[in-house]
Order: sequence, then structure tokens, then C-alpha cells
Amino acid sequence: MSKRFSHVVGFDDAPFDRAHRGDVLIVGAVYARGRFDGVLSARVRRDGANATRVIADCVRRSRFFPQLHAVLLQGIALAGFNVVDVHALHRALGLPVLVVARRRPDLAAIRRALLDHVRGGARKWRLIERAGPMEPLAGLYVQRIAIAPEQAAALLKRSAVNGVMPEPLRTAHLIAGGVTTGESTSRV
Repeated sequence: MSKRFSHVVGFDDAPFDRAHRGDVLIVGAVYARGRFDGVLSARVRRDGANATRVIADCVRRSRFFPQLHAVLLQGIALAGFNVVDVHALHRALGLPVLVVARRRPDLAAIRRALLDHVRGGARKWRLIERAGPMEPLAGLYVQRIAIAPEQAAALLKRSAVNGVMPEPLRTAHLIAGGVTTGESTSRV
């Protein structure tokens, strides 16, 4: 019998002004068997290099960690271009990691932006390449670490209650927006 992946956390970053420098709020929404079970939060540096460590520490120190089966990320970069090393995150937590996007990203534009405008852009681009291509799964585009395509598709379908976006990511997005701007927006 395959693992059900019923306890997951989904992370998204809060909106921030284009001119903002410094730390940006990230929110993790924890779900247990389809029930919203809790919130995690931390801060990562805008265009920095600490997202992997911060997420790993946030999850590992939480009371939810022992029950978690997977980590979902709304994109591979948080707070601008703070790129998550998804393989290192998997190793740190011992959990599968899924990077989820509504649309296939424009990798050529991302590469140009990183290499031309972002400090440490070459290293960040290597992390994106190493994560592998985004593949269509369950109506989304996904990068998977340590989870089979069938299991990933089942997890995504089971956790998508309102459309195709998994509830942990949708909820993290709503909370992050509401806390930061005073009002959430529904589109993830």
C-alpha cells in the first residue's frame, strides 16, 4: 500500500514592495487529512540565500514536524530570488518536497534576471537547474524530490479542494497576504 501523504505543509511568501530590502515574511499552512491544522511563519532575506535553512529550521522546530509527510512550495524562490535548494531541504527534513506553479515558468527570463541582476545569481541558477524540469501534474507544473509522479499527483489532487491549487499553498498565500497588507487576495 502506498503512503497517503495526508499531513503536509505548504509555504508561500508575503507580498512586498519592489523597493523593499531586508527580510520578507513566509507562511507555512499545515494540513492534516484535509483539515487546516496550524500555521508556521519565519522571515527570509529578499533575494538572499537563507530560504532553505529557514524553512528547514521552521519545520523541524515545530510541533507538527513528527507527523508531516511532505513539504509544498509555491515556486522554488521566495522573497524575490531567495532560491530554495530543494535537495538540501529534503535531506534536512527527510521529507519529499514539491515545488508547485500554475504555469510553466519562463526559464530563459529567470536565467537572464539571475545572471544579470542578482547577487549570487549563477549559484541560484544552478539550484534551479538541479531541481529538474517542471512537469505537468494534476493541472499544475511541479518539480518533485523523493516522491513518485503517481504519489505526487494523488497528493495534489487530494489537497486541491477549491480549484487545482493545493489548500496548504492557497491558505499560506491568503494568510501571508492578509497579515502583510491587511487584506488577502485569492489568486495564487
